[in-house]
Amino acid sequence: MWFFTFEGVMGAAFDFLKVWDRAWMVLLALGLLNFAVGLTVMGRRKKLMKAMLKDRRARKVLFALIGARIALHLVLGAAGVVVESAAAHLVLGLVMSAATVTLIWFDQRIAFRTLGLTPSGTAA
Repeated sequence: MWFFTFEGVMGAAFDFLKVWDRAWMVLLALGLLNFAVGLTVMGRRKKLMKAMLKDRRARKVLFALIGARIALHLVLGAAGVVVESAAAHLVLGLVMSAATVTLIWFDQRIAFRTLGLTPSGTAA
């Protein structure tokens, strides 16, 4: 759960920074905490993490999220809508967070299936 939470927050980081100027400190602290968790608790899953990071699908998820952000702003701009208010950035941040978590979850499921692993909490 930590991985998905962290990635969801990072997916919404741009909007959090637009809402709150000092959000970078919280994001930096979360990044450091994620690094520490990655070295300790998730140390035994390094092989799986390396496989996922080297996978082309993971890079596609990254570029899909960046493309979705750009496309969304282009569509909103063409419609004459400018995202400036804190409420609009919060909504956009929640949408980007949900999209990030969904795409990463899907990519993880495919990686588990490819490696022949069963994710914890599910039956074989």
